[in-house]
Amino acid sequence: MSPVTLLKTVGYGFAAFGLLLALAAFTPLAPLVAVFLDVAHLPLDGLQPITTETEYLLLAIAGGLCCGLGMTIAALATCFGHSHPQAVGKILLTGALAWYIPDSLGSYLSGAWFNVGMNTGFLALLVWPLALMYRATRLRAAQNPLR
Repeated sequence: MSPVTLLKTVGYGFAAFGLLLALAAFTPLAPLVAVFLDVAHLPLDGLQPITTETEYLLLAIAGGLCCGLGMTIAALATCFGHSHPQAVGKILLTGALAWYIPDSLGSYLSGAWFNVGMNTGFLALLVWPLALMYRATRLRAAQNPLR
């Protein structure tokens, strides 16, 4: 799988996760999201149920943003991954850090310290194909120094 295809796959995965969050309140998927929230708030104790309209709204907002981010990642990879890989990398890393730092800090400060680890996993999923794209670009440049 090429780095660009991998990046598109990661984008679609983020979008699917966002849809899961956004639709959880209205589908049988709610228990999956409740488990996710329970893991973020270790220990596993079942004390993070999704019960209020405000919680459903926040899940819909967070899920919609995550879905939009995932589709943006996939679109950038599709449209510019081969022609402008460095620009794609800079754009996505800027956005990823703008998400990762406040999300992780807020998670830690709210007592959901394990979410920092889950955020780090999501960040690694994004950085991995970007690193492969960067490496491929450097190899091509080394093979064609006049280009």
